[in-house]
Amino acid sequence: MSERGAGLGVVRRVWAFRGYFALLAALALVVAVLLTSVPRIANRLTEQGLREHLASRPTASRDITYEMQVPLGDPGPEMLEELRREMPEDLRRIIGEQWFTAQTRPTIVAGPDTRQVTADIELTLRVMGGIESAATLVDGRWPAETAPAPGSPFEVALAEEAARELGLRAGSRLWQTKDDKPVRELAVVGLFRPNDAGNGIWDQLPPVLRTIPPKDDGDPYTVVAVGSFVGSKSILAAEPTVYRWRYRVDPQQLEPAKLEPVIDSLVRLTSIAKAGIGVNQGLDVVLREFTDALAAAQSVLAVVSAGVLATLGGLVGLSSVLMAKRRRDEFALLRARGGTMTTIAGRSLTEALLVIPAAVALGWALGLATPGQATSSHWLALLGAVLTTMAIPLAVGTSRFSYTVRREARGPGRMSSRLTVEITVLVLAVLGTFLLYRRGLAAGGVDPLLVSVPVLLAVAAAVLVLRVYPWPLRLVGRLTARGRGTVAFLGFARAGRSTVAAPLIVVIVSVATAAFCGVVGAGVEDGRNRAANLVVPADAMITGDRFAPDTADALAALPGVQAVAGVVAQPSQPIRLADGGASGLSEVYVLIVDMSLFTRVAAEAGVELDLPQALARAAVGDGPVPALVSSEVAAELSGPAMVSPQELRYTFRVAAVADTFPTIGRSATRFVVLPWQALPTTEHRKLAPTGFLVAAPDIDEEALRQVGDEGQRRFAATGLITGQAPIRPSAVTQWSVVRAGLEEGGANGLLFFGFAAGSVGGALFGLLAIAFAVLAGARARGRVLSRLRTMGLSQGQRRGLLMVELAPLVGVSLLTGAAVGTLLPLLLTPVLGLSAFTSGVPLRIGFEPTLVGGIAAFGVLALLVATVLETTINRRMRLGDALRLGEETP
Repeated sequence: MSERGAGLGVVRRVWAFRGYFALLAALALVVAVLLTSVPRIANRLTEQGLREHLASRPTASRDITYEMQVPLGDPGPEMLEELRREMPEDLRRIIGEQWFTAQTRPTIVAGPDTRQVTADIELTLRVMGGIESAATLVDGRWPAETAPAPGSPFEVALAEEAARELGLRAGSRLWQTKDDKPVRELAVVGLFRPNDAGNGIWDQLPPVLRTIPPKDDGDPYTVVAVGSFVGSKSILAAEPTVYRWRYRVDPQQLEPAKLEPVIDSLVRLTSIAKAGIGVNQGLDVVLREFTDALAAAQSVLAVVSAGVLATLGGLVGLSSVLMAKRRRDEFALLRARGGTMTTIAGRSLTEALLVIPAAVALGWALGLATPGQATSSHWLALLGAVLTTMAIPLAVGTSRFSYTVRREARGPGRMSSRLTVEITVLVLAVLGTFLLYRRGLAAGGVDPLLVSVPVLLAVAAAVLVLRVYPWPLRLVGRLTARGRGTVAFLGFARAGRSTVAAPLIVVIVSVATAAFCGVVGAGVEDGRNRAANLVVPADAMITGDRFAPDTADALAALPGVQAVAGVVAQPSQPIRLADGGASGLSEVYVLIVDMSLFTRVAAEAGVELDLPQALARAAVGDGPVPALVSSEVAAELSGPAMVSPQELRYTFRVAAVADTFPTIGRSATRFVVLPWQALPTTEHRKLAPTGFLVAAPDIDEEALRQVGDEGQRRFAATGLITGQAPIRPSAVTQWSVVRAGLEEGGANGLLFFGFAAGSVGGALFGLLAIAFAVLAGARARGRVLSRLRTMGLSQGQRRGLLMVELAPLVGVSLLTGAAVGTLLPLLLTPVLGLSAFTSGVPLRIGFEPTLVGGIAAFGVLALLVATVLETTINRRMRLGDALRLGEETP
């Protein structure tokens, strides 16, 4: 045959089986799209999450600050480049903006234009490099870059808003005083306005753009004046001055894959700094938080990707085997004419090369069009293309097309081979689980072997179930044989003898992947709820310094408020023994709360609490008050002890021990919780609340803040410190805001993408696998139905027979997949590190009721798809022509 004829023959064969080739091409396209696009999406979400993570932290968290208090040499702006050159390369490349400041201690100033100010003015002189480009003069000029002449005032500039608040202007004169005597004259020569108030140059405290008003009676105003470096040198030399060289990290220069070297360099930065220069930075902690969350999200995405790709690989294999069976007669004829299996496999490879590479190329192009950073994972798409292309010749090469060989293959040899494969899968699953606990999922990168453990466990469970499930079906078949109907008997009999094990294994793997995502996602949501409950065990919490006792009634009178509970929080309290001796505990967080009110507020807000009965039932008595303490406090106390919140002494005994308690931050490892209702009180000495928990579904935050401020003012006016203003404004923290904050930034986007991809992909590919299960037995069922129709089988009975035959198989696969997906989180949660997404609260994996409804709905949809597909196949097969003489039933 000529080459042209051979080529046309390949095209004709591909066209003759275009449906199978189209299915394989579609699967190859999906594989290429996933292998190309998922890494790009993951990179984009990771980079976005890193930027959001940094943006959600205080701006100082992105700063590396060198600080010198004792001048060495000639410190100045020129040291910015010198210190930067001495940084490790990993840090130099990520530095964005940089600033130099020299700042004196505040001193009292006065002048003719400040007489309208009722309090003293404390002025801090600050030299700021680059201020001329960051601000615009609105009046006057910048301080001169020359030293003032003897007897002349030192020139400074003020921010426009700060000057207006103090009544100053360009031309105002100020005198620095010491011991009520003027020591230095300052001249305000200019007023400026920032070009961008969010520029990092203004971040240093105290703020330069505004004044800080007095907090209490007798406190001064605080203002910052800006001078030139040269013009202020004599002041800087004479006054205690702090020199700072500040470098801000540019988030755009941070690469998530290269964070570990950056963190190591930040940790080493203090040890390599010059003598006499201190280094302050908190960026290593911020980046470590992100890397921990990123490692957990990548582990989840790797597990999900392994499940989805395994399902796709199974579908590709099923498609190839189905095509090989469909062309059995063609290949058997080629063998009868002397063709070898190698020849037949090569013929199939030629056909696959005509279709699969083009589909893979299209999928690769679509994947590259996905927004995201380019990755080096193109070899994965190439490997997927090779494996998908080779699936057809492998399926053909491992098939047998002789009836005699098929019969021999059903003997002991075939059973021995199957048993060997099954035992191998079980051993790999057990070994992989052992290694998973020994090494974890992300020890120096994602290990493909360990990531495949969930897939191996799902396959092992499928193997065990498929070994067992025919026996009860055969028993049911024997029972139905005694009845008068034929549908149930025939359906269960065929279901018990069904050989569609491979499609059902794929269904189990896909359903297990989807169930795993649902269960772990629900566990993360529950952990975040519990984390928010620890911060605000109510709808809202209002905090301040001290409130008048009637503030609780004022809060309760607000519209929508259902319950209010006052709390007393006193950090950094010492604990003494009951006999007055020292306990060794000097920094203890003391929390006092009325347990009955606390429980009511939590119940109204829908927050679950598990309070010790000893505290809930505590009442005023003669002995020590029962208390809940942290494990560190309990380890130091062997008997009754005493605390003195708000100068009131209370003796307590340890009644319960816990590692956390609501409203107490997780960083507080030493705390004592006392039941307010059990504390003795007197008419003249009572505890003043420092905060309130409020249950109110619709919260008016501003109204809560106003009531709180009024309560603080009433306490200040009537308490022991009469006339003192509130130390700080009331702060309102809402549960919903805390809860939403746990879902923002970081690696949350990547984690959500993993859950969504696993759930959707598992469900869709599971349906496709069920369709393959229908296709695998369609021809045999078609011939059986043709014979039964000649015996009077109705259309309704035909559909019933299909349902009875498929329902056990679908039901077993769905239930097995759901069970595996529910149990996998119990095995994987200890090594996934998902507590990074729940503010450190451990995940609780349990039964998820919504999973039952989802599996039931999926089962109904699967049977509906099976029925529609079977009907379509029967129409295309023309069952009336299926009973031909001598036709073989597969």
